[in-house]
Amino acid sequence: MFDQAKTQLSTLRDLLRFAVSRFNEANLFFGHGTHNAYDEAAYLILHSLHLPLDTLEPFLDARLTSGELESLLHTLERRVTERIPAAYLTHEAWLGDFRFYVDERVIVPRSFIAELLREQLSPWVEDPEIVTSALDLCTGSGCLAILMAHAFPNAEIDAADLSADALVVAKRNVVDYAMEEQIRLVQSDLFAALEGQRYDVIVSNPPYVNAPSVQALPPEYRHEPEMALGSGEDGLDATRAILREAPKHLNPGGILVVEIGHNRDTLEAAYPELPFTWLETSAGDEFVFLLRREQLI
Repeated sequence: MFDQAKTQLSTLRDLLRFAVSRFNEANLFFGHGTHNAYDEAAYLILHSLHLPLDTLEPFLDARLTSGELESLLHTLERRVTERIPAAYLTHEAWLGDFRFYVDERVIVPRSFIAELLREQLSPWVEDPEIVTSALDLCTGSGCLAILMAHAFPNAEIDAADLSADALVVAKRNVVDYAMEEQIRLVQSDLFAALEGQRYDVIVSNPPYVNAPSVQALPPEYRHEPEMALGSGEDGLDATRAILREAPKHLNPGGILVVEIGHNRDTLEAAYPELPFTWLETSAGDEFVFLLRREQLI
């Protein structure tokens, strides 16, 4: 069908309709930046043609050159047949207005913590100017560290990850944002290489998918690093370690912010003594918790 398209389609409108049909026919899974076939098709078409990502209508009846058509169809075919997330095909992911380079060495950025950092963790951080040290634990592409650097301009930030490959990607993003002086990349198994380091703010989007859910993940997720997804039978192995070690790495009054997916009930049952504050995000108030150092001791 993709071979036929090379001779029978000519306009961007043709390609958009064709892509949406093929994506729906293939039952693709969306969740790496878009949520439906139309939005994903529009994004891939606009990106591939080097057009503004927020401007589709004026170009719908524009005719494609043979080279543009062939290149774009190749991208769409890979999305369908290989089930590769769009972010890996375009090597970019967006969190709000921030663009990050990504490839299959890192998970595709999609943390709810990004929304909270846009508000500088208000009201939990009363004055962003007095935050002088912060940690992004399990940094992956470095996206949350970069958002923290914008949120807390006076902070020296550590961005830690166990994966050396992930840190190569993170370095590229740190350099792209000219933040080498503010962000230090550290290879570390959680806090292992951060002995003696203390922070005003620690954020983490650790692995949190439980074992049954890992086995049931759509093919798109299997392109992501396995170590960035699963975390033991109940998905909380990494979170347990973070809760255990965080008090030693927080300054007095410091805060810990952790994303845990759909594990709120399991976490609260495991730690009935901890007064979790569940932060409101666009998806609700059950995915990100906050604790102060004094609540962890």
